[in-house]
Amino acid sequence: MAIAKLKLLEIEFPVENVDVILDKLVDSTTFHPELASKFADGVRDITVMNVDNPYGDIAHRIEDACKNHHLELDEGHVGEIDVEKEVQFLNDFVKKFDDFDETKRQLLEMMDENAAVKKEISHMVNSGINFDYLFDSHYLQIRIGHMPSSSLTKLEYYENQEFLYKVFEEDTQECYIMYITTRNKAPEIDNIFSTLFFKRVRIPEFVHGSVEDAIVKLDEETNTATAYLEDLKARRANFIEENKAHLSELYSSARELNRITEAKKYVVVFGKSAAIYGFATVKDANVIKEEYEKMDRVRVDLTPPMSDYRLKPPTKLVNHWFAKPFGMFVEMYGVPNYTDMDPTNFVALTYCILFGIMFGDVGQGAMLILFGYLMSKFKGFRLGEVGVRIGIFSIIMGIIFGSVFGNETMIKPFFVPLKASNTMTLLATAVAIGAVLIIITISFNTYMNGKKKNWGEFLFSQNGLAGLVFYLAVIALIINMFANLHLPLGRPFVVFFVVVPILLMFLKEPLTRKLGGYPMFPDGFGAFFTEGFFELFDVLLTFITNTVSYLRVGGFVLSHAGMMLVVYTLAGMVGGFGYWIVLVLGNIFVMVLEGMIVGIQVLRLEFYEMFSRYYEGGGRPFESMKEALDKAK
Repeated sequence: MAIAKLKLLEIEFPVENVDVILDKLVDSTTFHPELASKFADGVRDITVMNVDNPYGDIAHRIEDACKNHHLELDEGHVGEIDVEKEVQFLNDFVKKFDDFDETKRQLLEMMDENAAVKKEISHMVNSGINFDYLFDSHYLQIRIGHMPSSSLTKLEYYENQEFLYKVFEEDTQECYIMYITTRNKAPEIDNIFSTLFFKRVRIPEFVHGSVEDAIVKLDEETNTATAYLEDLKARRANFIEENKAHLSELYSSARELNRITEAKKYVVVFGKSAAIYGFATVKDANVIKEEYEKMDRVRVDLTPPMSDYRLKPPTKLVNHWFAKPFGMFVEMYGVPNYTDMDPTNFVALTYCILFGIMFGDVGQGAMLILFGYLMSKFKGFRLGEVGVRIGIFSIIMGIIFGSVFGNETMIKPFFVPLKASNTMTLLATAVAIGAVLIIITISFNTYMNGKKKNWGEFLFSQNGLAGLVFYLAVIALIINMFANLHLPLGRPFVVFFVVVPILLMFLKEPLTRKLGGYPMFPDGFGAFFTEGFFELFDVLLTFITNTVSYLRVGGFVLSHAGMMLVVYTLAGMVGGFGYWIVLVLGNIFVMVLEGMIVGIQVLRLEFYEMFSRYYEGGGRPFESMKEALDKAK
């Protein structure tokens, strides 16, 4: 990835043509607009085109109506809207639909209630009961319900109590029963039946006559309601058909006019003229200029992106196939500034290399590619695209280690991690890789600060020239010592390339203030020394811990090989067909466990050992006019 070069555009036009300009601009995917308030604040005779926007409410109400009532609209013709008239139409439309739905709800509720009542009273068929007589008594209390059949025998214990009962229907599990008692005794008898697990069924007041007559009446009501529902459904469909075209046209118009009106917050007005400011890539800016200047009295000026101090250019990342998925890792740390470098290429390359080393296996790498591709293709997971790329590097390193699903006999290895004589070589190589990456990241930071003319950071920072010289010198001394190179790196070398950089890092803050023309020690030398000493100690400790942290790269190589050795040992102990089952399950376990852990560990190295040295973020993403308006919905 790289950061696209931008141009600042000023599109100037007569204020009366604002709707024509915006109608064309609202769907732009190449123009990043800037809010007009950035230009109008504190400047006389310049205003923001603030207007009332009733169209958004109309569009949202139509969307809600379609969602609530399951309507599908067509694309309609876009035209002007009589707001007052259409709001009234929309009120009437929504009320009519609410009436349809409320009537439907009431009918369905009645049908459900009838079905429930019919189910309960059907147990009382042929009982000779008349509900009108049953519930017309002023002196008796009648309860109808059901309870376990086993409770019937227990009623003998209460034969001296003042109640009568009648069983309507009984099976091995449950019985339907009615009991009658006086009003005075009702609480006591209700308590007795409650202990027998009696559950009361309430018969609604609208049930009349005999059980058989009541069932017939309920069926008639249900049939009538069903027919009315069908008629209601037809009337609803006709109502939709009559109003669908107008509603579709209203929605399309309101949606488009809402976008145009919303976009007016980007319009700067000065007198009879208006302008819109924004950014586009150099190529797109020229296309916009050519396209808009064909319109009557429209002028488009192109200037360098940093030419207006009030505006901070957005960052548009130019993607290519390999690095594109790793952009999400960079975005976790923030979007780079327009004047900074885009680290995505570096992140993509280092992530793949480190993961490949730590997870090196031909077979498991191939499975990672397959799984990543399927997740990306069918689920749209961006992490799946990362899986394809790291799987390729895992295969490459698997060839070097000679490992295919943990089997190290199928391919002749170039390097055997578990060989005793190779362990120190592996760990030393891991530290060397870490040292190279630290040198590269410090170089990035040094270059960026030099480009920005941040001379204090450039010269004296631990991630600047002083830190780079110090780190290179220490590495040179270590290599000279352990490799017996006998290079003339004596006391003068140590003084100039180790001690002096340490002093410069220690004096970074006062020297930076001196370069800026400020006092070196505003709070006194004592306060500076105390704080600076501990900061320097932290800096030196960070160099050591960052370098040693890369030992985990070699450690995971050994861990991966060791875990697969255990899998093959267990498979050999099982033998037979179980050998293959253990082998498959063991590979799956190692792939899932180590794949997740290695992925997290490499991401940690990227963030803590590399990003922290050279990447600031703090930029703002390029957001086209279309994206901005879609987000504002």
